[in-house]
Amino acid sequence: MAASCIFCKIIKGEIPSMKVFESEKTLAFLDINPLSLGHALVIPKHHGATLTDIPDDSLSELLPVAAKLARATGAEQYNILQNNGEMAHQVVKHVHLHMIPKPNENEGLGISWPQQNPGKEKLQKLLEEIKAKM
Repeated sequence: MAASCIFCKIIKGEIPSMKVFESEKTLAFLDINPLSLGHALVIPKHHGATLTDIPDDSLSELLPVAAKLARATGAEQYNILQNNGEMAHQVVKHVHLHMIPKPNENEGLGISWPQQNPGKEKLQKLLEEIKAKM
């Protein structure tokens, strides 16, 4: 755990939180600045800034817990969000998922989706590069 990380301090109990779930590997708690009621964070207890910094076994509960949160809040529509890096809008440098209920147009996450059209050749080249590294 990182000594200065706010989420690590929450895990250690040094900062209070509204815990909704806790296991050996995972913690989930309500967001104190929610985009909608029920907005919660799901974090691995293993510290790492980005998804690729976390061992696979420490990631195994994140999506199942987010799904349980969605069911528990009764959210029929919701976003699961996970950001990596400042340009990707990550503020806290500890991996976390947001489960954000979307009850109406005004509450919850609002996003734009600036689609691109790179062309089939460029996508095929990218496909080959990614598959070679998988």
